[in-house]
Amino acid sequence: MNLKYIDFYFITDSKLTKKSVFEDVKAAIKAGVKIVQYRETHASTKDMVKEASKLKELCKDKAILLINNRIDIALAINANGVHLGQDDMPYGTARLLLGYDKIIGITAHNVEEAIEAENLGADYVGASPIFETKTKLDAGKAAGLQLLKDIKENIKIPIVAIGGIDLDNLQSVIESGADSAVAMSAVIPKDNVEEECRKFINVIKSTKSKN
Repeated sequence: MNLKYIDFYFITDSKLTKKSVFEDVKAAIKAGVKIVQYRETHASTKDMVKEASKLKELCKDKAILLINNRIDIALAINANGVHLGQDDMPYGTARLLLGYDKIIGITAHNVEEAIEAENLGADYVGASPIFETKTKLDAGKAAGLQLLKDIKENIKIPIVAIGGIDLDNLQSVIESGADSAVAMSAVIPKDNVEEECRKFINVIKSTKSKN
């Protein structure tokens, strides 16, 4: 699947969910989400393997499943790939472990990190944080839309915008250069996750079609 054509990037959060991570992912896939990242910071490795295995079944033939920073979990369930932060396992080591058929995304807080990620061979960068976010407390200071514009000018791989994104600022995020966007607080705690995902997908698609 070409990452250029992915719109809404769904990340799980067991603390924000009203139902369960599984119900959220089912709803997201039903809405048309094509990429899911399993992000869990509180469960044991044993439980994460179980949860990730179940998510893999839900995503089968419908969506790409990436694991946030845990190479071991990705290997254990043969996920489609991983997303790495700047302090996670180095790209080169992760690539050797996972192989060249897997997707590896890297978080970039500035243009230099984005360029480095592309040069290393990353499949996409997660530009973060665009706006202030409470979902990830160590995300750092909000960089604003200029970060997206600057990164877009310097790399060719897809850009996923992360941090404080909602329906009010989503259009400007895509117009500024993002190929895809993450919105956790604006989607997961809502009563109808499927409906919220669909709203994000529609805005992203319609904005891209105008550009």
